[in-house]
Amino acid sequence: MSARTVAPVPTSPALELRDVSYTYRGAVRPVVEHISLRVETGHSLALVGESGAGKTTLLRMLLGLSRPGSGEVRFDGQSLQLRDRAQMKRFRAAVQCVFQDPYSSLDPRRRIGAIVAEPLRSLGLASADEARTKVAAALEAVGLTADVVRRYPHEFSGGQRQRIAIARATVCEPRVLLADEPVSALDVTTRVKVVDLLAELKEQRGLTIVMVSHDLSVVATLCERTAVLEQGRLVEQGETRDVLGAPSHPYTRKLLSSVPRLPAA
Repeated sequence: MSARTVAPVPTSPALELRDVSYTYRGAVRPVVEHISLRVETGHSLALVGESGAGKTTLLRMLLGLSRPGSGEVRFDGQSLQLRDRAQMKRFRAAVQCVFQDPYSSLDPRRRIGAIVAEPLRSLGLASADEARTKVAAALEAVGLTADVVRRYPHEFSGGQRQRIAIARATVCEPRVLLADEPVSALDVTTRVKVVDLLAELKEQRGLTIVMVSHDLSVVATLCERTAVLEQGRLVEQGETRDVLGAPSHPYTRKLLSSVPRLPAA
């Protein structure tokens, strides 16, 4: 008798957009239109395109901050219901975000310990003693020592502030990290270090990452898949090496042609 073949168990993507469209109040045309995307668990996806392409709007919908005008956002195979408090609490613990500007994303009036502990406090995920331990571990994971907890944001460089922002986003051990231009405000050297840190956290923790970026070198380094947006429409998506190495859409080729290159020696 031949051995029985067991079919693989299908898995749901971590996040999914199903035919979503969104129009700002008073606008004539949608800012994003009929977009479908899957973000597989443990993988990384980049959203690229020029300003106004709809990248940040998609990120806001994936983060549950904006409701699509039509279509559906799904988390763990279930439709995301913004009014379902129990589901949203689980969602907030599982999906965290790092924002673009490290100079404005941290409250200047609060000490670093309170800033990093905020997700634990607001979601009720840890006691005071547990929070202190988790904050120290989160800071250590991003290359900072626990003694920074008593200091204020203005005492740190841009790169250090972004590390603090990443510690805050990962302190509750989320499964998904959304990043909106997380290195665009940093100098080149610091940018490389922060990208390396994100790659390390992804590898160590199995994080799913969705990143908005205009920097295609960062995309090539960190993201396995890339989706290209033009004026609110998805024009190309696939493995990053294919999209950037052999783009099929004229708009993607235009984006690549605009990337500065060093002259040949």
